[in-house]
Amino acid sequence: MKTIRILILLLIIPVLAFGKGILKGYVYDIQKQPLIGASVHWENAKTGVVTNEEGYFEIAGTPHKDHMLAISYVGFKDKVVHIHDFAEVQNIVLDEDNELGEVIVERTPPGTIKSRTSLLHTEKITTRELHRAACCNLSESFETNPSVDVSFSDAVTGAKQIQLLGLAGTYVQTLTENYPNFRGAASVYGLDYIPGPWMESIQISKGAASVKNGYESITGQMNVEYKKPNSADPLSLNIFASDAGRYEGNADAAFILNDKLSTGVFLHYSNESASHDDNDDSFLDMPKKHQFNFMNRWHYMSGKYASQFGVRFLQDYRTSGQTMHTLNSASVNTEPYEISVKTNRGEFYTKNSYILDEERNGNIALIFTGSYHDQKSKYAADIYNVYENNLYASLMYETELGKMHQLSAGLSMNWDKYNQSVHLSRPITNQPDEETTTGGYLQYTFNKDDKFIALAGLRTDYSTLHRKAFVTPRLHLKYMPVEWFNLRASAGKGYRTVFVMPENSYFLASSRKIEIADNLKQESAWNYGTSISFHIPIRGEELTISGEWYRTDFDNQVVTDMDSDPHTVKFYNLSGKSYANSFQIEASYPLFRGFNILGAYRWTNAKTNYGGKMMKKPLISDYKALVTASYETRLKKWAFDLTAQFNGGGRMPTPDAVNPLWKTTFDSFTVLNAQITKNFRNWSIYVGAENITDFKQKNPVISAENPFGDDFDATMVWGPTQGRKFYVGLRYAIGK
Repeated sequence: MKTIRILILLLIIPVLAFGKGILKGYVYDIQKQPLIGASVHWENAKTGVVTNEEGYFEIAGTPHKDHMLAISYVGFKDKVVHIHDFAEVQNIVLDEDNELGEVIVERTPPGTIKSRTSLLHTEKITTRELHRAACCNLSESFETNPSVDVSFSDAVTGAKQIQLLGLAGTYVQTLTENYPNFRGAASVYGLDYIPGPWMESIQISKGAASVKNGYESITGQMNVEYKKPNSADPLSLNIFASDAGRYEGNADAAFILNDKLSTGVFLHYSNESASHDDNDDSFLDMPKKHQFNFMNRWHYMSGKYASQFGVRFLQDYRTSGQTMHTLNSASVNTEPYEISVKTNRGEFYTKNSYILDEERNGNIALIFTGSYHDQKSKYAADIYNVYENNLYASLMYETELGKMHQLSAGLSMNWDKYNQSVHLSRPITNQPDEETTTGGYLQYTFNKDDKFIALAGLRTDYSTLHRKAFVTPRLHLKYMPVEWFNLRASAGKGYRTVFVMPENSYFLASSRKIEIADNLKQESAWNYGTSISFHIPIRGEELTISGEWYRTDFDNQVVTDMDSDPHTVKFYNLSGKSYANSFQIEASYPLFRGFNILGAYRWTNAKTNYGGKMMKKPLISDYKALVTASYETRLKKWAFDLTAQFNGGGRMPTPDAVNPLWKTTFDSFTVLNAQITKNFRNWSIYVGAENITDFKQKNPVISAENPFGDDFDATMVWGPTQGRKFYVGLRYAIGK
């Protein structure tokens, strides 16, 4: 009861701060893309400021009673805005100057923004980049990104996972609106739970992140920002269909009720009911899926106080398995092997902020979130049901200690509770099902004119499951002696508690026995990294070249061992070494007006001690090369996008020595995607093709002819399981 009283008391504490006499805001075009380098100044003033990579600006106040702010940008109509409340963040939209015979936009904002001023090595994927591909949900948002890979966890359920810096997505902390989300059981299918049209942007930071959001970030953080009701279009629609029988509809609306209160409503429905078995192995290549998704969010702002709160509900049903049953002489089963996963999920969140000290930008903030996740799974005769509850609270305080010094401090609490119902043909030992972690952090930032920035953070937490306190140190450095050169370095530690079955339920799509060792320890690892970037002016344009190297060293890891026994998957504490090295180089340049090209190459070396033997992690490509090209005509009427992914080969889990059913390695492969978009004033139509080369992994389901036998395994996936796919879509928006 004492904890509940404290949480209730924290909920009434407000959040978010605005500096005294400082106006903050963003400048966008009509497609809600940031305008970089837009001029912002007070009317009749001789000087002003320009917007950064995110279209963001801060400008000192004016002594005049009437605050008239003037904004201008090449190819757009000038705009003058009357500012009546300095506490309100401005969202300013400029219209294209259609009175010109021909509008020439000299610099189109990039789809992926890598901020030069940001301390952390961060990429921001905007809606412009998301529109370059189908992007029906979060899992399909990285087709043009060289840093993040998305792969199937198995060949039948449609479960996906991301990979960053050579390691699985469980080591990437997933945030929505800057609070942790999609943990545990939700991580298996969570990438499918965020519709693409709902997203305003995706921020990806590599390496050890800030200690503000907790201790779980090991290889990086991924934060999804939804559209904001105070800046989004009043109405947006998106309709999508593919020749694979997939249909989607999305709608979101923003309502500004008064100068303080606004709300947004989001709807999503998708259906994929067609049966596809292109390789004739009797198993569906992809599950039949049905999803309904609803979200309602609110923004309130009054003076020094700001608040956000919202609710969300998701229903996701998917069925898969055999399309027909081929009776095997060795099998006594007369029914087909069928799989079903039914999920109902609900979320709520509230974010509040209040300014305490205007002179020092001192503010206090509270985030409180909760979710339930009800997932019922059936794999032939095996039943696995999990019901997960999560509560999270974070209280934060920030203030400036001087011109170059900033201090942040905070407290946090996270509670995870799992109720599991297991009826399996193979025994699984009982695992812990509850953890409460409480802790606090202190973070100091030194900033010398944006040329040298240092951030040092330290947090201490206590886990009720592991009954111990643990310390998370992190350090970030950035050096920018000149505008065209950036050097960053980071080092830090991360921790993670593993709940084996909720996070790995897809292994039930096999006949492997599941062995879980007793007393699994908390995972912990150090991450070190450095990156360098050059911005070289050539013929009035800018060639950007960047390189990075990251290494992750595990002190302890819960090893997923598919090598010791081809008929068993084992989970046990690391004995020996486990590490991952990732090196990436990238270059981009606009060859001519409207045409941009990006090339990248990433090499990965990840090894773990499996049963006393150091081996490469299985099912991970040794390298990835990516080339993307985009062309946009003048006036942005047409857009053409082409992406080629060259994926290297890798190691397969060790097959049975007596009866090997798969090779020890897999070969390299190429995936080619393309899209054409025709833009009109308020709407656009797009057509595209994925996997144009029609590459498919042969026989991703092992022993598909006898799914009830000892050799059946649908988790040996390393490449696409579906061939070439065509799609068409329509976007419509009523501009603000």
